[in-house]
Amino acid sequence: MIAAEPQYRDWMIAGQAGDADAYRRLLAALTKHLRAYYVRRVGPATAEDLVQETLIGIHSRRATYDPAQPFTAWVYGIARYKLIDEFRRVKRRATVPLDEAPELFANDDAEASAARRDVQKLLDRLPEAKRRLVQDIKLDGMSVADAAARTGMSETAVKVSVHRAIKSLGDDLGEGGRGN
Repeated sequence: MIAAEPQYRDWMIAGQAGDADAYRRLLAALTKHLRAYYVRRVGPATAEDLVQETLIGIHSRRATYDPAQPFTAWVYGIARYKLIDEFRRVKRRATVPLDEAPELFANDDAEASAARRDVQKLLDRLPEAKRRLVQDIKLDGMSVADAAARTGMSETAVKVSVHRAIKSLGDDLGEGGRGN
């Protein structure tokens, strides 16, 4: 997370509420970050086009920003997809010197954070007891025997409960994907 995250988030929320001045300040500040992000990846000429496309993307999707989530991760997601679109457009494969590999993977925190948030939203649909079992066994790697001992349930009951909880989540996702 960048140091200006709280300020950017506040400006975005104010912009969503109709404060044009705060929104203008936000876009001006983001321009500097986006330019640096793109120049290192595609060079200065293409970077300016991508900065403008990203600012347009931020503007057109501003209603989708959830103030409960990190703002910079949301912006990074839009910027990353604009970069991928550019690479596809010019049929370019990104290559990175091996020395830069740690930096490349450091930026994937936003994606991992989004995945954790999505999993947590799914788990929140479950009753507490089932949520805890799924968390312990499937996410934290606790053994069925340890979970059974912790809950006072039989191992078979723990397995059945976890299976039903996951099936329930799968059914919820299936319905959500079809009709909504």
